[in-house]
Amino acid sequence: MRTQSLFAACIAASMLLFAACKKDKSNDEGSTRTAGEFLEKFGAQEQTFSFNASELPKDITLKGGTKIKIPAGALTQNGNAVTGAITVSVTEFLKRSELLLSGVNTNHVSGLLLESQGSLFIDIRANGNGVDKELAKPLNIAVPAKGDGFTQLWAGVDTIQQNQFAWVAPQVANGQQPREVKAVEGFYTFDFGLIGWVNCDIFYSNSSPKTTVKVEVLNNPGSMASFRASNGETFVFFCAKGSNVVAQIYTPDGTNKVKSYDNSMPVGVEGRLVSFSVKDGKYYLAQKDITISANQSETITLEQTTEAAIQAAMDALNNY
Repeated sequence: MRTQSLFAACIAASMLLFAACKKDKSNDEGSTRTAGEFLEKFGAQEQTFSFNASELPKDITLKGGTKIKIPAGALTQNGNAVTGAITVSVTEFLKRSELLLSGVNTNHVSGLLLESQGSLFIDIRANGNGVDKELAKPLNIAVPAKGDGFTQLWAGVDTIQQNQFAWVAPQVANGQQPREVKAVEGFYTFDFGLIGWVNCDIFYSNSSPKTTVKVEVLNNPGSMASFRASNGETFVFFCAKGSNVVAQIYTPDGTNKVKSYDNSMPVGVEGRLVSFSVKDGKYYLAQKDITISANQSETITLEQTTEAAIQAAMDALNNY
């Protein structure tokens, strides 16, 4: 099991490739030509903060309301305290559309479904070089919460399934508290001793028997996409109705065919299959409402559409 390096590589490549482009959704229609460019334009945007190490401790507030406190003495490089210029880059995923349009999912590594309550990707650099992933002192993070329930903490990893992505329990690092966190005064507030993926999710609550769902994508202009479209052009997701579940269906099952993890999808659950693809400056979309049944096989047909139509379809799923 590898670490979250794939996402960091995708972000770094995107920054180099699109440094000259303004990240503005009002750009002219049809300005993206590949799936990677589309995710870069419409997905969750990286937020960057710069300061000097002498200014620590430092409080950061993100656009979505997430708060991060970096204590003095937290950051090291090769075990040595950092000095000089610090750059903190954070990507915040609070809505279902932000996950979908970023090519990110809520898949547990076992294949069971997770319900997202907020995810972050945190990258910290000192004088242009990455700091040690395990922090000398933990970050204190507050993620906006709905209600007063509990969440659990997760870390993201690349899976062995063709550079895909899923969530696992984080390794315990310096100062990290237990993984279950209760919402207090509108936030899940916790210490986290690692940089990289920080995720607040719970297992999707459903006791129904589990099955495998297979999906064939007709009129597919490209190949099935890996995480963040580092390879391929075509995504397939299942979004459960009424819950912030974004399950990417990515296991190969034949030409233009993918399947869920075996025996992972709860029978009787209503939801929407969503597929979109971007290749050679053309845009494709398919949506289909389904109720999961035993050993289900579905066929969906991609139809040519526009950038704006794909974005609107993903935004609509925030209230689905």
